[in-house]
Amino acid sequence: MRYAVINAGGTGTRLWPLSRANLPKQLLSLGGGGKSLLRLAYERLLGFVPAERIFVCAGTSHHESILEHLPDLPDDNFLGEPLGRDTANAIGLASAVIASRDPDAVLAFVTSDHVIEPVDAFRDALRTAFETVERDRDVLATFGIPPTSAHTGLGYIERAEPFGDATTAGGQPAVFGVSAFTEKPDLQTAESYLASGRHLWNSGMFVWRADTLLAELKRHLPVSYDGVMGIAQAWDGPDRDAVAEKIYAGLPKISIDYAVMEPAARGGDAVRVVVVPMAVDWLDVGSWPTLARTLENDPAHNASNTVTVLVDSEGNIVVSDDPEHLVATVGLRDTIIVHTPDVTMVCPRSYAERVKDLAARVHQTHGGRYS
Repeated sequence: MRYAVINAGGTGTRLWPLSRANLPKQLLSLGGGGKSLLRLAYERLLGFVPAERIFVCAGTSHHESILEHLPDLPDDNFLGEPLGRDTANAIGLASAVIASRDPDAVLAFVTSDHVIEPVDAFRDALRTAFETVERDRDVLATFGIPPTSAHTGLGYIERAEPFGDATTAGGQPAVFGVSAFTEKPDLQTAESYLASGRHLWNSGMFVWRADTLLAELKRHLPVSYDGVMGIAQAWDGPDRDAVAEKIYAGLPKISIDYAVMEPAARGGDAVRVVVVPMAVDWLDVGSWPTLARTLENDPAHNASNTVTVLVDSEGNIVVSDDPEHLVATVGLRDTIIVHTPDVTMVCPRSYAERVKDLAARVHQTHGGRYS
């Protein structure tokens, strides 16, 4: 049967101080309509995958908060990680737990921190991937977003020849082999990728049979395979938490791309790695400049979600967790201002990627008080 798992781990430190350890970005209402990014991700799946087969994988510390945002999620469908060990272990854990209940499970792993529109195009791509994996059990499918700019902060997938006979509504191939994965290229390389027409942004979303993924995890990262299988064996028993905490801390922290997808794409395995282009407007809400694209902009290109008085000010991003909090500026250019009850953060837009370094320094100097 088909299942979907929403990966909802991580804290989004580039959106500090609005995003915190106890309120990560996927639980913030950043996607419009007053709904959290997690809620929007859940609603994209409703009607496509039965609600009882939608799972959420996240840190156990966010269990109650996630159920507040998803009150219709069965409590048994929350897959809690005792600590963050990156996506290889989160995906491995979810695959192992669901496979223990349904050995024939086919899983879609989707993100919780993106704005994706239109939903119909998202579902069409998901359907194509499911059908491809159901026809060929030895396939690992991922999704690529057609790039609209030479983005240096995203990973890329280079597509190869068409795979299978699936086509789009326009009659074009819908599934391709994968030649290579590339992490965050420099600007010149990103520009060449944009011009090539063969490169797609790496969406971080996947579809595969649970047993196929677990076999690849065993091949490429056996310590994690042994760990998640041990946790899955105890999952529905009274020792779940104790077993998970004991095992998880010793697992290597590594992404699924590095651990499985990249080595599998290089060949030599029985599996094939394929990519399904997903023709959607896709926004990775991972930094203040990208978040600004979801906010209202005035004629001077100031983006804000709160009350502002901006005199001779241009290109600023002004955010507050209190929509009635006034922020006033004079003569300010290309600056980020973020207000919360206990922190005010100010930095040039050009330093937006370094906010995560600032958050780390604050944690180092003040402990968890402002983290």
